[in-house]
Amino acid sequence: MYHESVTHRVIRPDWLAELLGGVLHPPTSPATDLIWDSRLVQAGSLFVALPGRTHHGRIFAQEALKRGAAFVLTDASHPSALQVADPYLGLLKLGAELRREFARPVVAVGGSSGKTSTKEALAQALGWPAPPGNLNTAPALARFFFQLDAQAPGAVVELGIDRPGEMAELQQLSQPTLALITALGPEHLEGFGSLERALEEEARLLATPQVLLSEQAGEILHQPAERVYGFKWGAFRGENLRMLPERSYFRYRGLEIHVPYPGQGPALAALAALAAGELLGAPLEMMAERLGQLQLPSGRMERLVRKGIWILHDAYNANPLSVLLGLEFLAQQEGTKWLVLGEMKELGSEARRYHLEIARRAAQISPHCLFLGSFAKEQAEVSGGTALNSLDELREALQAVRPGQWVYLKASRSLGLERILEVWP
Repeated sequence: MYHESVTHRVIRPDWLAELLGGVLHPPTSPATDLIWDSRLVQAGSLFVALPGRTHHGRIFAQEALKRGAAFVLTDASHPSALQVADPYLGLLKLGAELRREFARPVVAVGGSSGKTSTKEALAQALGWPAPPGNLNTAPALARFFFQLDAQAPGAVVELGIDRPGEMAELQQLSQPTLALITALGPEHLEGFGSLERALEEEARLLATPQVLLSEQAGEILHQPAERVYGFKWGAFRGENLRMLPERSYFRYRGLEIHVPYPGQGPALAALAALAAGELLGAPLEMMAERLGQLQLPSGRMERLVRKGIWILHDAYNANPLSVLLGLEFLAQQEGTKWLVLGEMKELGSEARRYHLEIARRAAQISPHCLFLGSFAKEQAEVSGGTALNSLDELREALQAVRPGQWVYLKASRSLGLERILEVWP
């Protein structure tokens, strides 16, 4: 076995060597955690030496052992190691075995936009455990299943992909019983090469025993209404959506649903949770009550009021779909709006086109458009907005904002757009 008890789980080196067909190099000891970043290794960790973009994890094996690692999963031969041909494939196999030991339902959330919000809405409404934030890769999921309480009624995971073949790997690891596919659109095109290949990869989730799709994904993938949730069509339909500046309301199966966030994205996440809960046989009244207390990670349609200014902090990440959702919400709101739109990363050869489309739509909503990033100058030209070269220039431009006005922050995470919140302490 790989564990001693429910409360003190361990991964035994001999058990893992048998599972993976690897060679043990003593000394080793049972591991109480699973880590792939050597800087986070603590006493008793299993350090998985994975290949990275610039370095292979094997070069950090000795550092991990000095920090107290129980042993290292690696393709190299050295003391305190389990040597396998491919540590990443070994990790996938370990994760899949840990998942098999959890004899309860697992809901997986995929899609191009809105995954984390949907995962959080579902997990909080059901009261099921889920990985924090957007921990959605194979190493994070393997660690989640290792730490998962075997007595939990179920679990919710998010599947994040940025290359062909990755969805199949995450499906193999998480073995979902129900899959949710959120909105589909341009994402990680540098890795996929084209929008079509990205959509094909996400569509692999259709092989899950039960599937729910957003109305937008249902149209793209030509799915029947009985699999679809949305506010326009589908068997799991929300009605009378009202998007106020600070919250949203809608009705579902006769219940009034309150979502304490503005915009269609959080409302769709709540609707997805209710649809999934209905399939799972959960009490909808309980889920509705919990959704009224929904807490999303920072930077996802987070409304802040600073010095009388309404700030919509939606800058955790950005792709064309999520930007358009935010802009559509603002188009329905009264008052002056300042649209701060930073670069959307990883869009490959189509990046310029997507950025210009966003700029044109932004110009229809407000004359106050501020752009940052590689395409800022061209965006400003087509929209009549302003191109800025740095966050310092942006801070200066935002001095013109007055109480009662909106500021919308949206960009890929690498731009660090949240740092300009210090303009309004």
